[in-house]
Amino acid sequence: MSQDNDRHAMKMAKKKAARDKIMATKTDKKGLIIVHTGKGKGKSSAAFGMIFRAIAHGMPSAVVQFIKGGMECGERNLINAHFSDLCAFHTMGEGFTWETQDKARD
Repeated sequence: MSQDNDRHAMKMAKKKAARDKIMATKTDKKGLIIVHTGKGKGKSSAAFGMIFRAIAHGMPSAVVQFIKGGMECGERNLINAHFSDLCAFHTMGEGFTWETQDKARD
C-alpha cells in the first residue's frame, strides 16, 4: 500500500510542478466584460452576485446599469457607501423605455 501512495504522490508532484510552471507565466491583469441580457428575472441578481464575489476577493470592478436610470437601487447605495474604492457604479439611461413615450429619445 505504501508503494501505491508513494507512486501517487510522485505523479501528483510532477503534475503540480507542470501546472506551477504554466501558472508562473499567467497574469491577472486581463479584464473581463460580462453583459447580462434577456427576458425575465435574474439578470441583476446574477450580475450583483458576481460583483460582490469580485469585491470580496479585492478585485477592482465596475457596474454599468443601462435601464434603471435614476430609480432607487439598493445595490448601488451599498456599493457607493461601502465599496466605492473597489467598484465604480455607472447609471446610464433614464429608466424604462415604455415610461417615456418618446421613440426618438428611446
